[in-house]
Amino acid sequence: MFTGIIEQTARVVEIKKEGSNIHFTLHSDITNEFKIDQSIAHNGVCLTIVDLNEDLYTVTAIDETLKKTNLGELKVGNTVNIERAMLMNARLDGHIVQGHVDQTGTCINVEEQDGSWIFTFRYDSALNNVTIEKGSICINGVSLTVVNSKINEFSVAIIPYTYEYTGFKEMKSGDIVNLEFDVIGKYVKRLMELQNN
Repeated sequence: MFTGIIEQTARVVEIKKEGSNIHFTLHSDITNEFKIDQSIAHNGVCLTIVDLNEDLYTVTAIDETLKKTNLGELKVGNTVNIERAMLMNARLDGHIVQGHVDQTGTCINVEEQDGSWIFTFRYDSALNNVTIEKGSICINGVSLTVVNSKINEFSVAIIPYTYEYTGFKEMKSGDIVNLEFDVIGKYVKRLMELQNN
C-alpha cells in the first residue's frame, strides 16, 4: 500500500526485453536503502526489485502491466516517480493508493497560473471509472485532488513543490499517464451498481 506522496524520482538507464516482459534498470539517490523483493511504486505501478547494483536497481514489468500502464512507453533517460510502500505506523499524508493502475489517460492541457499549474486529463469513460470534485486521484503515482470533474475528463492543480520534485515538470500535452482512481469511490460505485441490479 502507498500514499501517493512521491519520495523521489528515478531515471531509467537501461531497458531489456525478455519474452513479453521488460526489465527496467533505474538510478536513484536512495537505491542504497532498497532491498531485493521490496515493492516500489513506479509512476504509481507497484513493481518488485529483482536486482541491486550500487546505485542502480532493476524491476520487471509483465505483459499485463505493460498493457494497462504507460510503462511500455518509457525510454532510457525518462524520469519516473517512485515511492516505497507505506509504513503502517506512519501518517497517511496523501490517500490510500494500491499501486494497481486502473487505466491510462492523456494529458490534454497544461496551463501555468502565476506560480502553479493546472493539468487537464482525458480518459476512456467506457471503463466506468469516475472522478468527483475535491476527490482523490493518483496520476503517475502522485496523490492529487480533482479540481474540475467531467464524464471523461478532469483537472488537477499542481503546486511548485510537486512540479519541481516529480515528473510533472517534464509532462506535456499528449503524454500518456497512469491513473489509479480512489479505492473508496470504486467500492461505493460497485455497491450502488449491485443495488440497482
